[in-house]
Amino acid sequence: VVEYTDFGGRIVEFSWDENNYDFEEILNQLGEMPLPPYINEKLDDPERYQTIYSKKKGSAAAPTAGLHFTENLLNELQDYGIILDYITLHVGLGTFRPVKSEEIEDHEMHEEYAEISAETAAKIKEVKARGSKVIAVGTTVTRTLESAAQDGGLSEYKGWTDIFIYPGYEFKVIDSLITNFHLPKSTLLMLVSALAGKDFILSAYKKAVEDKYRFFSLGDAMLILNRKED
Repeated sequence: VVEYTDFGGRIVEFSWDENNYDFEEILNQLGEMPLPPYINEKLDDPERYQTIYSKKKGSAAAPTAGLHFTENLLNELQDYGIILDYITLHVGLGTFRPVKSEEIEDHEMHEEYAEISAETAAKIKEVKARGSKVIAVGTTVTRTLESAAQDGGLSEYKGWTDIFIYPGYEFKVIDSLITNFHLPKSTLLMLVSALAGKDFILSAYKKAVEDKYRFFSLGDAMLILNRKED
């Protein structure tokens, strides 16, 4: 262990005989898939915790809103004229970290790495320009798109973001959001409250509990429309 981080993590240095193994092989042999703290059992099939469109390695957690999509569903959406596009998300373990500060403004947000291609950014700007809606699949997509637009425009983006979205935030890119039901006192719950309003979200969560919806990473999803336009 080289260093202990502020968020309770560790920076670890590895050494091995490079002639026998490469680093990825070592990780696959010795490591385990990181799962949220509320999942106590190992997944029988690790592919269940991967989106069907995942490509690049590097994420420490699944962008779980995307787990709801199948090839058939994506094809049906395109048949309805919905334009699909993709960005790269390297979700961090900090996404599960609760807010412990008394004032939400004092919470130190975790960083996550993401990439938006120039082609995708141009497509999103074109959609916005003609008055169509941008629907983000997941809170990490939301944070990435909003981070890329902080300077007043949307362009190619490669980097880390620690943007903290909570009630009072004015969204610049997304209009609606598909997301799972989140943990109490989490930054994710604050983000969805910023989009739809705290009271509205809490009433929706109450209804979900009454109707026995499944919560968290492997649970159900909800489509949130921006209530400010209602």
